[in-house]
Amino acid sequence: MPMTLEGSCRCGAVRFTCDSHTPQPYQRCYCSICCKTAGGGGYAINLGALTKGMQVHDRDGAIAVYRAEVREDDGSCVLSTAERNFCSRCATALWLFSPEWPELIHPFASCIDSKLPAPRSSVHLMLRFKPDWVVPEIGPEDACFDLYPEQSIEAWHRERGLFVD
Repeated sequence: MPMTLEGSCRCGAVRFTCDSHTPQPYQRCYCSICCKTAGGGGYAINLGALTKGMQVHDRDGAIAVYRAEVREDDGSCVLSTAERNFCSRCATALWLFSPEWPELIHPFASCIDSKLPAPRSSVHLMLRFKPDWVVPEIGPEDACFDLYPEQSIEAWHRERGLFVD
């Protein structure tokens, strides 16, 4: 049975629950979007969860959506399809949803109120974009990637026996 995650924003205007088979907060993203919108330490941690059964309590329509412009290597910009949901009152980053994977939601670990398991190792991704002031704390079992790893959140959990059925 998947783990039920309970999350909320700082001011209490938004609360939500969702079920996760992949609750380990192991993946640190250093892209400029995560760093500027959700990363207090220069990175953000997303979890994997299911959209099916997700319940959202949004007092007075506080949820807003941000779609970032992504700068390509040639200098051009494209509008990301990913929808970063946040509280418009307190600016708490809540979750990311991408229509390419409509069955998934990616809550930010920072807004989860449920007790999360501590990962034994981390994956540091998008290091190519990390600010110079950020010094990643890389453990002996951690993996590092300039861009995205090929392994999905689900595959990472399954490989380590951490997938919650």
